[in-house]
Amino acid sequence: MYGHLSPRSLAVSFDETHTRDDLQQLVCAFRGPERPCSSQELEAIAAKLPPSGFTCLEPSLAHAFERKTPYLTHPVFHEYRTEHKMVRYIHQLAAKDLSLVHSMIPLGSCTMKLNATSEMMPVSWPEFALPHPFTPPEQMRGYHRLFADLEKALADITGFAAVSLQPNSGAQGEYAGLLTFLAYHKARGQQQRKVCIVPTSAHGTNPASAKMAGMHIIPVGTDAKGNIDIAELRARAEQNREHLAAAMITYPSTHGVFEEGIKEICEIIHANGGLVYIDGANLNAQMGLTSPAEIGGDACHLNLHKTLTIPHGGGGPGVGAIAVTEALAPFLPSHPVQPVASAHSDSAIGPVAAAPYGSASILPIVWMFVHMMGSDGLREASEQAILNANYMAARLSPAYSILYRGTQGRCAHEFILDLRPFKTSAGITESDVAKRLQDYGFHSPTMSWPVAGTLMIEPTESESIDELDRFCDAMLMIREEIRQIEQGRWDPQRNPLKNAPHTAEVVMSDTWDRPYPREVAAYPANWLYTRGKFWPRTSRIDDVYGDRNLVCSCPPVPEMMAATTGGAPSKSGSEEDRARTAVASS
Repeated sequence: MYGHLSPRSLAVSFDETHTRDDLQQLVCAFRGPERPCSSQELEAIAAKLPPSGFTCLEPSLAHAFERKTPYLTHPVFHEYRTEHKMVRYIHQLAAKDLSLVHSMIPLGSCTMKLNATSEMMPVSWPEFALPHPFTPPEQMRGYHRLFADLEKALADITGFAAVSLQPNSGAQGEYAGLLTFLAYHKARGQQQRKVCIVPTSAHGTNPASAKMAGMHIIPVGTDAKGNIDIAELRARAEQNREHLAAAMITYPSTHGVFEEGIKEICEIIHANGGLVYIDGANLNAQMGLTSPAEIGGDACHLNLHKTLTIPHGGGGPGVGAIAVTEALAPFLPSHPVQPVASAHSDSAIGPVAAAPYGSASILPIVWMFVHMMGSDGLREASEQAILNANYMAARLSPAYSILYRGTQGRCAHEFILDLRPFKTSAGITESDVAKRLQDYGFHSPTMSWPVAGTLMIEPTESESIDELDRFCDAMLMIREEIRQIEQGRWDPQRNPLKNAPHTAEVVMSDTWDRPYPREVAAYPANWLYTRGKFWPRTSRIDDVYGDRNLVCSCPPVPEMMAATTGGAPSKSGSEEDRARTAVASS
């Protein structure tokens, strides 16, 4: 990367991949072929370069930031020195995880859809992967055209006037959107507006984002059908008329229904001086059918790592782009180091992410998806997602209670199974069913959210009817297993659900003292023979203990401390340390 400092000078940055050969080529480019750069001249030039690292800082700063301890001391950084060994290691890690290559992942509100190879290919191209976030725009014309194309496409999808690609997650998009609301109110002399109404059916990050933005949160409940209680919302809005800044609505709601009073809800908020933020986590049910702007919203974010197919999970990068009305466009975030091209320099809020365009290197995935699908394809994706969810709900409803439906008896793109009655009838919890699904080769749906004791299922448009049926078959077979407990044929505690999941080590052990066959434990469905068995890596663990205690998959802390301080290594900690490490590693 380079940047102009003056008409006669420019700055050039190097990273650890550059060598003296690169410097020599750069010097020769300026000198021309008639004045080649000798090795002696190159050394003289290198000697005049500013010092690298912390030596260029003030001594006190250099001392404060200089590393004093060894680094990359874990054996994993030194074991894999051949490509074969590295590939096998990576495959071993991947084989421990049940992923979309094995089966559908029906996580509600997560939209685990296909990440097509054709969309992923450009991410590996150096033209997209290597540029620094602050590379001068004149050197990034192609990238900036991609930004502009995406901003227009996302504005079309949402129905809004302007888009910011800067937020790195949906929650960060919420935060940025609320900051634009506050900036808008302040510009109109109404900076006292700090109240945010958040329904209990809204996405889980909504109240946290409002709190971070400095707002006062007022919750609003839902009715028996899972819709926002409009009477309560109206009362709260009118009570806070002079201080109402916003309401955050998830559409469709996290209860898996389209809010039938959504336009009235937006009108109530607007009538009392507030703005409406639409959480875009469930945009997969809207594309081409409706839009956040059409239902009356003022802003929304788009989880590009959900609806628009950027892979997510495992801590990878996300994008929570926000779209806003024309009135809010002047307040979208910019950046002090490199202003965002579409931002308004005189009114934009400060950055919400470290880079002007957030996780820019993964935006080609979205560009590819949107342009390959086109308007008709995006609408068909939403239609298919809704159809798949309703098909599954219809197949499962004779065996399980569907917690919420619309007035027509339909759900949106996801639905909630109520498993709470089984706790009374058989002592079976949602966790037992989730663990048992692993024995059938499936990842569990979203568990106990947004309602405790439930499973929320979202199939997306990517799955074939064969896969939908296979998952439904597994759930119906599990219902029959629960019936075995209800009718007294299986022990309430020593049964396949309470002991799930069953690992290969447990099933192949010389000792088997459980009152049901090994085949019932590990091969409860015929397809596990023909498709191949995915073996869970660990049996049932204490979930509550794991939630409340840090469990490392690395060597025990005393051993790592000894390695970094140069002291005598411990004996890998206590037996409990080793046990926790073994469980987490598996």
